[in-house]
Amino acid sequence: MNDPMNSSLNRLYRDDSGQVLPWMAFLMVLFCGMAGITIDLGHAYVCYRELQSSTDAAALAGAYAMTLSGATTASVTSQVDATSSLSNSSNANPNLKSVTVTPTFRCVMDSSIIQAPCSASPTGSNVLQVVQTSVVPTYFIRVLGVFGIKAAQSIPINAMATATPLSGKNTQVNVAMVVDTTASMGTQDSDVNCNNTRIHCALNGVQTLLGQLTPCTASSTKTNCTGFDQVSLFTFPNVIASTASNDTTCPSGNPSAVPYSTPTPGAPWSAPKGASATYQISDYLSDYSSNNQKGGSLNTSSSLAIATGASGSQNCNGMQTPGGEGTYYAGVIYAAQSSLASASAANPGSENIMIILSDGDANSTKISGGQHSGNVYGSLDDQCQQAISAAQYATGQGTTVYTIAYGASSSGCSSDKSGPLAGLSPCTAMQGMASAPGDFYSDATASQNKGQCASGNSFSLDSIFTSIAAKFTNARLVPNGIV
Repeated sequence: MNDPMNSSLNRLYRDDSGQVLPWMAFLMVLFCGMAGITIDLGHAYVCYRELQSSTDAAALAGAYAMTLSGATTASVTSQVDATSSLSNSSNANPNLKSVTVTPTFRCVMDSSIIQAPCSASPTGSNVLQVVQTSVVPTYFIRVLGVFGIKAAQSIPINAMATATPLSGKNTQVNVAMVVDTTASMGTQDSDVNCNNTRIHCALNGVQTLLGQLTPCTASSTKTNCTGFDQVSLFTFPNVIASTASNDTTCPSGNPSAVPYSTPTPGAPWSAPKGASATYQISDYLSDYSSNNQKGGSLNTSSSLAIATGASGSQNCNGMQTPGGEGTYYAGVIYAAQSSLASASAANPGSENIMIILSDGDANSTKISGGQHSGNVYGSLDDQCQQAISAAQYATGQGTTVYTIAYGASSSGCSSDKSGPLAGLSPCTAMQGMASAPGDFYSDATASQNKGQCASGNSFSLDSIFTSIAAKFTNARLVPNGIV
């Protein structure tokens, strides 16, 4: 007979139930740690890209400021700070905590990359390097503290950018500024950098651009301007030409919108008049500075200043959003290109620039003479692809096309069901219209931007226009190893 006590002991020794619990506890710690590292490091990388973008913008803005009359290290530093990610700056970002900004001025004379002499700036420097640091809080890694593991409470990040003013003669530019005034631009952008309607935010950006161009030649005086950089405003939808002045005079009011016209690509330019449909709101003008110098306050009586809401008058709100015709922008691109060709012919040696600001979605049912005729210009089909083709045509004519995606979605372009890019998104359309990848920008801080349209040039609108102006005026980024 077996001893009952021995049998019980044997069963107890052989019973391994419950031994998996310590392993489960260990694996939970391991999995939590892995998940925490993945999520927190991914978030830190996104924050780093945002910090790098604002550092690039700050360096370019500072390099531009270095060339202004009377520039000092203090005035340049102030411009750097205003374009950085510091609290209340134009690129302030709630993801970036405890931001510090350090500008460094250098006179570099032994590099073939740096062509501007140190005398190109009143500061005596020809290179500006900006370093920004920030701290990104962790959210998941710190959970490991529950298991007695000491975990990081935050991750430090830093970004560096170096810029230089361009040397030599400043190139004269003709700028066709194309602003979307469809109904969607009348919605609210609630981000901290604007907190107003999207059209208001966009026009503030255009004001920033005007303030950084060179309106008159160096020989001009405060009362006598020989035009240099000239700007014309274009909009879509079409308006009746005789009512376009409603945007450029006080009190301002909405022009009368009409169905989209399809100007002939490459046709000699003649500004529409009378009852004709036009995309052009103002002629090419250089009267936008109050002192005829770059960096001066805007001339409040200029048509450009009035149309962008800078007149200072309570009855002049600038361009608004008449809407009602949907969105189609191939026509305005061809019109703007024809006008630029005429402008450059009248100003030998000048360069043509087109800047297009839109959410990128094209789906109008009101195209004059439009039929469902597939992927051809003027068709009701493939409208986003038509815009890309129009912009690529402009690039082929020597125009540099910059695009600014303002709340562009990752889905849309509902008319694009055929053609080589069938199914493309508004964001993709805006990218495809830019002359080069570096000429595509996306708003980073607008409340409509939920990360659905990423760009290496993702800034606030004011910083985007500052960056664009720097590219075709007198500043560019250079390798950080220069300093």
